[in-house]
Amino acid sequence: MLFLFLAGSVSAEMKGGAVSISPFIGGYLFDADQDLNDRLILGLGIGYNLDERWGLEASLGGVNTGSDVTTADENVYLYRLEGLYHFNVTDRLVPYLAAGVGGITLSPDSGGTTNSPLFNYGVGVKYFLSDDFALRGDVRHVMSLSSRIDHNLLYTVGLSFSFGGEKKAVAAAPAPKPTPAPKPAPVAAPAPKDNDGDGVYDDADECPDTPAHARVDKRGCWVLEDVLFDFDKAIIKPEGHPILDEVVSVLNSNPSMRVDIQGHTDSTGSDAWNQGLSERRARAVMKYLISAGIDPKRLTARGFGESKPAATNETKEGRALNRRAQPKPLR
Repeated sequence: MLFLFLAGSVSAEMKGGAVSISPFIGGYLFDADQDLNDRLILGLGIGYNLDERWGLEASLGGVNTGSDVTTADENVYLYRLEGLYHFNVTDRLVPYLAAGVGGITLSPDSGGTTNSPLFNYGVGVKYFLSDDFALRGDVRHVMSLSSRIDHNLLYTVGLSFSFGGEKKAVAAAPAPKPTPAPKPAPVAAPAPKDNDGDGVYDDADECPDTPAHARVDKRGCWVLEDVLFDFDKAIIKPEGHPILDEVVSVLNSNPSMRVDIQGHTDSTGSDAWNQGLSERRARAVMKYLISAGIDPKRLTARGFGESKPAATNETKEGRALNRRAQPKPLR
């Protein structure tokens, strides 16, 4: 076994349909109320893998012990049927959970054999030294169901020999595709144009006259985002001031430019309410720009309500895009 352990890389994997034989040795600890000495246990398990993870195992173990009260020997036999669920089934180290039922027979030399059903559960681990040979360790909590419930502990180490079964098939690597014949080099398409320099190409730009350094949306239009106002309000929020300061900077860089401040809303609310709200928002933006030193003669303010959406009103995101103020340059 030591030679196999040191031999290098070993391919190991749980195999569906495999039968295993597992001799074991360990210790059996009795409930204090049973007045029996803890002793060595020897046994054998026979298992069957339903697939790579699930298995069944029947086992028989024997303990030769004695009573704490008398000097008589007593033979104890455990027979169990367990279900096992394995983890890491393609690795060499395979832990698993186990639970099952069975029976326990107490047979003292003085006579009076008793049989009781049992339930047990616990954990175990297998370490594969080859495809069909593994070291194994187990711990079980054994509950003997007689006139009372006796709680015993079983711990074992042993070997596991597997026979038959098949590893899970591994898909074959696809055959390499033949190298296609080289194609003629394509004729280079003309470079897209962006005449107003706003980052949106002319073929998709709905506002082709945007001034330099203006903040634009994906349509190429100079838009002040909804962060300017709270929902259903026309009072500019403090966090909207830096956005309006950018508008002031653009207007100062273009002293001959006149701007129409256009207010818009989403479709929430009545048409009349939205029209009034859009007008109040446009006037609020205009008032801020005038307070920042922009000549009022360069500014106009209009509201369009919900009549000119920039996006769908069917989604939360679309409605947020529609609640906007849009400076439109007047040349």
